[in-house]
Amino acid sequence: MNTIDKINLILKKTNISKVNLAKYLGVSRQMVYNYLDSDDLNKMPAEKSNLLFNLLEVNNCNEIQNIELTDEYLQNVSNKIFNYKKNPTKRDEIIELTGLKKEEQELISDIVFILKEMLNEDKTKDSYNAIKYYYNFLQAIPTMKELKYILGYVAKTTGNIKPNVYDFNEEQQFIFESIMYSAMTLYANGGASRSKLAESHRRWEADLDRKNEEKLSRTQELNTAKVQALRELGYDEINEKNASEVFDKIAEIQARNLS
Repeated sequence: MNTIDKINLILKKTNISKVNLAKYLGVSRQMVYNYLDSDDLNKMPAEKSNLLFNLLEVNNCNEIQNIELTDEYLQNVSNKIFNYKKNPTKRDEIIELTGLKKEEQELISDIVFILKEMLNEDKTKDSYNAIKYYYNFLQAIPTMKELKYILGYVAKTTGNIKPNVYDFNEEQQFIFESIMYSAMTLYANGGASRSKLAESHRRWEADLDRKNEEKLSRTQELNTAKVQALRELGYDEINEKNASEVFDKIAEIQARNLS
C-alpha cells in the first residue's frame, strides 16, 4: 500500500469526507482530489502538508506508512476534524495567502471584501444563494471551460474588459460570446416566454436526469466490483493489510468486464 492509499484508508475509517478535509486544509475540494490523486505528497505546499501531517499525527510522509490504525488513533484523528468544525480557527476568517503573488493576493482580498459586503447589505437569501451558486460555479470551472467564457462575456458586458480581448481560446470564446449575446438579447427583448421554452427546459431536465443516472450507475458498478473482488479474494472487508490487493482486483474485474 502506498502513502496515498494509506491516507485514503484513514479517511475512510474515520468517516472524514473530502469536503471536510478541504475545509480543514483551507483549500478547495478539487485541490484535495488533486493532492490525493498524486503519487507524491511533496508536491503539496508546505503549509498544507504540515496541516495534513498534524491531522495524521506524523512529522513527514515517510511516517504515514508506519501508522498503526488502532481505535484510539482513528478516534483522535476523527476528533480533530470534529473539533475544528465546532471551533474553526481564524483560517475561516482570514485566508492564508502566503506564496501568492501580490496581485493575486489583492484579487482574492477584493473578492472576499465584495462577498462580505453583499451579505452585509442584503439580509434576504438572495445574496447568500447567489454566492452559493458562485461557489458551485468556481468548483466546476476546471471541468467546464465554457464557464470561463461566461465570465469573459459578463466582464465585457459590464465594461470592465474590452470586447475584442480574448484571454482564453479566442475562437471558442468568440463563438460562445456571440451565442450568449443572441440569447441575452432574446431574453431582454421579451422574445422568449416560459410556454415557448417549456419543451426545451424539459429536454434539459431529462438530460440532467440521464447524466445523474449514469453517475449513479458507475458508483453501483464500482460497489459491485468491490463486493466481487472481496469474494474472489476470500476477504470480508477492505483493511490496511489487504487494501492494495483488493484495489488491484477491482481494477482487474473492471477491465475484465470491458473486454
